[in-house]
Amino acid sequence: MSTNNKNLSRRAFLRNSSLAGGGMLIGFNLFQACKPKVISEPAIDLASLDYKDFNAFIKIADNGAVTIFSPNPEVGQGVKTSMPMIVAEELDVAWKNVHVEQGILDTENYTRQVAGGSQSIRFGWDALRQTGAAAKQMLVSAAAARWGVDPSECTVSEGVITNAAGETLGYGDVVNDAAQLEVPEDIKLKSPKDYKIIGKDAANVDIDEIITGKPLYGLDYKEEGMVYAAVVRPPAFGHKLVSYDATEAKAMPGVMDVFTIGEKLRALKEEVPRITNITSDSDKIVVIAGSTWEALKAKEAIKVEWEEASKAESTADHDKILMDLLDGNKFETQRADGNVKKAFAEADQILERTYESPFLPHSCMEPMNFFAAVTDEKVRLIGPIQTPEGTAGFVAQMLGRDPKDIHLEMTRIGGGFGRRLYGDFAIEAAEIADKVRKPVKLVFSKEDDMEDGIYRMAIKYRIKAGVKDGKVIAYHLKEAAVNSNMYGLIPNFFPAGAIENYQVDTASYNSNITTGAWRAPYTNFLAYAEQSFFDELAEMMEVDKIQLRLDLLDKVKPEEDERIQYSPERMKEVIRVAVEKSGWGKKPDNVYQGFVNYYCHNTHVAEVADVEIENGEAVVKKITCVVDCGIVVNPLGAMNQIEGGVLDGVGHSMYGELSFENGRPTATNYDKYRLLRMREAPEVVTYFIENEHSPTGLGEPTLPPAGGAIANAFKAATGNRLYKQPFANTPELLKAPVKEIIG
Repeated sequence: MSTNNKNLSRRAFLRNSSLAGGGMLIGFNLFQACKPKVISEPAIDLASLDYKDFNAFIKIADNGAVTIFSPNPEVGQGVKTSMPMIVAEELDVAWKNVHVEQGILDTENYTRQVAGGSQSIRFGWDALRQTGAAAKQMLVSAAAARWGVDPSECTVSEGVITNAAGETLGYGDVVNDAAQLEVPEDIKLKSPKDYKIIGKDAANVDIDEIITGKPLYGLDYKEEGMVYAAVVRPPAFGHKLVSYDATEAKAMPGVMDVFTIGEKLRALKEEVPRITNITSDSDKIVVIAGSTWEALKAKEAIKVEWEEASKAESTADHDKILMDLLDGNKFETQRADGNVKKAFAEADQILERTYESPFLPHSCMEPMNFFAAVTDEKVRLIGPIQTPEGTAGFVAQMLGRDPKDIHLEMTRIGGGFGRRLYGDFAIEAAEIADKVRKPVKLVFSKEDDMEDGIYRMAIKYRIKAGVKDGKVIAYHLKEAAVNSNMYGLIPNFFPAGAIENYQVDTASYNSNITTGAWRAPYTNFLAYAEQSFFDELAEMMEVDKIQLRLDLLDKVKPEEDERIQYSPERMKEVIRVAVEKSGWGKKPDNVYQGFVNYYCHNTHVAEVADVEIENGEAVVKKITCVVDCGIVVNPLGAMNQIEGGVLDGVGHSMYGELSFENGRPTATNYDKYRLLRMREAPEVVTYFIENEHSPTGLGEPTLPPAGGAIANAFKAATGNRLYKQPFANTPELLKAPVKEIIG
């Protein structure tokens, strides 16, 4: 790569390279003791070192300590480990000496500080390599100049530069000289065959802190003089505050104040309508106390009167509304190839099925929380957030402050799954802090987030296919959803391009229930619906289920249709390997298998579920998962993402459900919201497709296929098709058929 301006600053270079690489650079904090003698010495106090500002991401001290900051949120997806590996690889430092820390929000030096969409590695890949390689090249040039040799005569290994005569210099020896050099025009990147760090297992860089309980998460953060806030929110969607009596609460131990908030947020919603679906319009009652426990107990003592401002909705209402939408004709067409209406009229056979899914909460282990402190000079925000820049912007707008007044620090996140894309809890904390003018920590209870959360929307799909002369000639997908519809790329996933007459239509109903992204938005249910449908279509056509998919993939010509998002060749390869590794069709008679292939978040996946009958019921025993995500940066971390996604997909398709009665969710904690239990977790066996494609997402892609894989395996075991999640709600369909006894 080259730059157009030889005088471009190192900071500008790295910002520009991040844009060229797709809009995201994620950094780290590396502690690199470059010289052998330093490695053997006692641990160095990082705070005592005199660092040179080498560039926007990497700082190097003259003793060889290297620091690279990580701007993006860590939600458990592993970017705080895998992204430093990318930089360390090209910088040529020893991974065993790497130390990683979280950076703060910095809109001047970093772009897309977001954790969402399984895009971190994909967007950061090129730019992060360039970051490390540029710094290495400047260090080598500085060493070469000192020796009076050509840089091409020098080699680097683990932060030590060696010339042809065998002389060595550590990075720390030449950092002062290197920091004065211009950014090189041509940056040479390593070939994958030369990787020493990328592709090797690396433990989570925070693992010691996690297992020993050291402060990492938002709930851990505290500072002197901080007070705690708990909030009384409307008991049902559509309700608003009329009045309250806090006399008893104010007399309770530790309680400092009780007041309402909401005016500033309502004003913000008028300016930014897109946040309407993430929070209530009602005023909310705030309790300020000396501890979380005191605040949470005091809010229970407040006597509140609410009134219905809009209809309090129930699941029965949603079911009817969504079904009416599917039966109606008010759709937006997302993609239309050929003429599906004409093709269906000419078809020999037609299959049409409807699939249904419920609302789901995010059920994060760490409750929503955020710290805020507001003064005339600055607004400080600290906590777990997936969208720091957007949230800081909303706070600035709500408080009428210059965005430069907002200082936001990110903590490690104890579960996000999309819930922490929405900074409603941070905005609440800022409005509270602006009122009390003290450092304040807002903490939700689990019930707070379950009762007034942001949920995966309820969705219904209707799929119709037409067959003529043994070929699929028409495919029509209709989506009816609460509040919003599938994002624009999904209609271009498989089977787009494989069927001549293909159409995707969407319709939505605007509800007062707050909804938003949930791990693998839309595809988390669509994959099950489509892949279950393909199995049933193959049965109707009396053809092999996998061969049907392969035949369709043979028809896809992405070079002729730039809308196509997936690679048919890469998809066929994951299918081939899944068939081979799962023992498809070669299992004992008591093992029933279900197959799925799917593409989302730029990654190709095939999964095979093994189901056995135990005590008359079908039980998921094993999932074989084959993944093509390009180059695997950290196999250990990748396996964690893959297995977690599969188990999440199995658990929620089996048990996940949140219903509403008169605007209130029927489950307010884990006692009523069923999750997969450890003893129910199937074995997950993972295989990667080895290639040199740039990395793609892993946080979400293995979740969507899991529901379809087990549904197809259940059909093989019981003879019953499943059209509605969660599957456990119809236990009669999960039982083995009673065999006729002869004689």
